[in-house]
Amino acid sequence: MSQATALDVMPSCDKSLQKLWGILRRKERWGLSWRGWLLVTSAGLAAAYFAFLNIHPFLAVTHRVNTNVLVVEGTIQRYAIRAGAEEFKNGSYKRIFTTGGPENGDRGYVNDYYTSASVAAESLKKFGIRDDLVQMVPSRVFARERTYSSAVALRDWFREHNLAIHSFNVLTEDCHARRTQLLYQKAFGGKVTVGIIAVSNPDYDPKDWWRYSDGVREVIGESIAYIYAQFFFYPSVSSSDKEAAQAAPTSR
Repeated sequence: MSQATALDVMPSCDKSLQKLWGILRRKERWGLSWRGWLLVTSAGLAAAYFAFLNIHPFLAVTHRVNTNVLVVEGTIQRYAIRAGAEEFKNGSYKRIFTTGGPENGDRGYVNDYYTSASVAAESLKKFGIRDDLVQMVPSRVFARERTYSSAVALRDWFREHNLAIHSFNVLTEDCHARRTQLLYQKAFGGKVTVGIIAVSNPDYDPKDWWRYSDGVREVIGESIAYIYAQFFFYPSVSSSDKEAAQAAPTSR
């Protein structure tokens, strides 16, 4: 009598669930019913609606810190620079710094006076800020990672002039605020507190941003840019960057 194999003695229902001499086996699994899919879809739509309502306030954040130093990003529009002048006059600030690199269309760095930092500094003076209170701190980096490069240029300027700055507020435009605060904090590390001030764009109502082309463009563009800066941006480490990294918190 021939010896029976393990497959021969299996129940017929088990044999039908196997193929290729037992190499493959079919198993039952749980799946979503129509009620389950309805619940998942409803939860997804609710989450998307919540994000839709809160994305603009999240990006256009304003969180001032107690400081006497104000930084104005030079790449912002004239209305925001005017708001920077008013912020300085109405606050307890002693110095105002402007940042920014080569202006668009210059094809790279020419000199410090062909930078956004220089243009913003001159605009602040026209809006009534005394010359001796305004300091431009230009960056020489063009096009790529301009915000972070501006923050690094400011950080290095503070070090070169032996200024022990422990906190400052950065003023910028609307939806760019959250990313600006993140990148400045990355550049300065954990021992410096970076406040942020967002100036609303007068061309659209932030409560109904999706009704305006400018609002849609800014929210979508800055959302993508913020995700990149938060999760995928790893700046090159120079000697000064290493010092900032050592000052940053070890855990997040």
